[in-house]
Amino acid sequence: MNPSTAMATVVVDELVRNDVRQVVLCPGSRNAALAFALHEAAVAGELTLHVRIDERSAGFVALGIGRATGRPVAVVCTSGTAVANLHPSVLEAHHSGVGLLMITADRPPELHGTGANQTIDQRTLFGSAAVAVDFPVAERRAGLTPVWRGLVCRGVARAETGRPVQLNIPFREPLVPTFADDWPDDLDGRPDRLRWTTSSAARSVPGNRVDFPLPARTLMVVGSGDPARARAAAAVAAEVGWPVIAEPSGAAAAIAGGARVLRRGPLLLGSGALPGRLRPDAVVVVGRPTLSRGVRGLMDRVPVYGIGDHPQWTDPQYVATHVRGWLDGDDLPRVVGRDPSWLAGWREVEDAAATAVDKLLGEEAWPTGLHVARDLVESLPPDATLFLGSSNPVRDVDLVADHRADLAVHANRGVAGIDGNLSTAAGIALGGTRPTYALIGDLTFLHDVNGLLIGPAEQRPDLTVVVLNDDGGGIFSLLEQGAAEHKHSFERVFGTPHGVNLGQVCAGYGVPYTLATSPDALAAALQPAPGLRVVEVRTDRARLRDLHARLRAVVAEGMG
Repeated sequence: MNPSTAMATVVVDELVRNDVRQVVLCPGSRNAALAFALHEAAVAGELTLHVRIDERSAGFVALGIGRATGRPVAVVCTSGTAVANLHPSVLEAHHSGVGLLMITADRPPELHGTGANQTIDQRTLFGSAAVAVDFPVAERRAGLTPVWRGLVCRGVARAETGRPVQLNIPFREPLVPTFADDWPDDLDGRPDRLRWTTSSAARSVPGNRVDFPLPARTLMVVGSGDPARARAAAAVAAEVGWPVIAEPSGAAAAIAGGARVLRRGPLLLGSGALPGRLRPDAVVVVGRPTLSRGVRGLMDRVPVYGIGDHPQWTDPQYVATHVRGWLDGDDLPRVVGRDPSWLAGWREVEDAAATAVDKLLGEEAWPTGLHVARDLVESLPPDATLFLGSSNPVRDVDLVADHRADLAVHANRGVAGIDGNLSTAAGIALGGTRPTYALIGDLTFLHDVNGLLIGPAEQRPDLTVVVLNDDGGGIFSLLEQGAAEHKHSFERVFGTPHGVNLGQVCAGYGVPYTLATSPDALAAALQPAPGLRVVEVRTDRARLRDLHARLRAVVAEGMG
């Protein structure tokens, strides 16, 4: 057995012992030893192997599987630019707390700086976004098994805390198995398939908790983040009568905590100044809200108390007075009084806003992004999983869709890019057991169209991808550059129409495709079915700016 084969065999065995059971592999030469070892482990039923030829897509597939399973998932690639293509998924994992495990094959040290092919300094390529674990070059000598196994354990332990980790492993040739010679040492791990080194992550204790008064007229905002934290905080809101505004990825946890999660909450905050009876004395922000300008605007005007990660709390406006890591029933004595009229007032305007929105959409020709967001969430089967693409789709759901306690909602809100959304959704479907859906825009779909590229021997996700196609960058129509004074430059440099026939794209990848032209057709296309399929809904982004202005106006009118 040669050194590269020995090290790869040990690394893969120790990954399995550390309960890393899902691996995404990209083919290459320098990582050949790992590929052979992973294939052998997959055939033996020790892990599930997914093969992808595009490293950027592979990284996001691994990220999605990690989101669905809650366990570190490994993505394995060769050296050079292959490693660089993982960077977008590493950044998303870092900023959203997903323990992605990048196993990057490298050239040995003597080839660095020599002009050798596919050789870069990749050891710290991800900077502060990933923990770097460097392996020594394998040599034919005794005593290396504990080193290899111990380094795997260190890497997995860090990934289990929600940090991306890079295991950078240099390999010398030969890179394919040779079994003529015995290895001079025992390659076995611990007895009973135990990890080489077991460890226990330090748990945050509720010492970093609320130690300041909380007003009776408090509004709670729940963003993405730890669902246990959101449930605990929402239970306090439920007990003392605070209204809760939750983003789609945090709504189910807030509902599970018993809170009154307001329908159309972001619209209430984003449709003009709040009347005096609805102005809070404080805002408690749980997790990381990223979607609504109305939420951000409110935080500029009242005291803000954050319940989130320490020391990386969310406060881009520098307005937080206090930040603590936890809020639950033990902190109820910190709430100063009760005001029954506080929640009642919000419920009144919530009902008025919901009625106004339904009336407006009922009078508007179908489809718009708002129609599709509302109808899709309503039509999904019980206990489904929904991935929401960046830009307009996640915001459309935030504005007009009803919250569902049975719906598991995911979104890449760490850095909120459009890259890798389709691949992330595929990974979530592969890692989960629920019927899975994605709602994404056309540019997001095209940006990650290689997410459809799945080999015939690979497990295919049970995923229905709904593409809201407005032929360009619809979100820019709602921003400052979409104003009339910029119309001469807008279409080319912001609208960016592409004219792509999505049906032909899907045909090229061998993916079933449906064009939904009515609400009934969309509902029929959302019936659970195995495999990967794409449903397109075509909309006109020229209507967007006016529609959203009218939406805000009717909600503002309903608030009095």
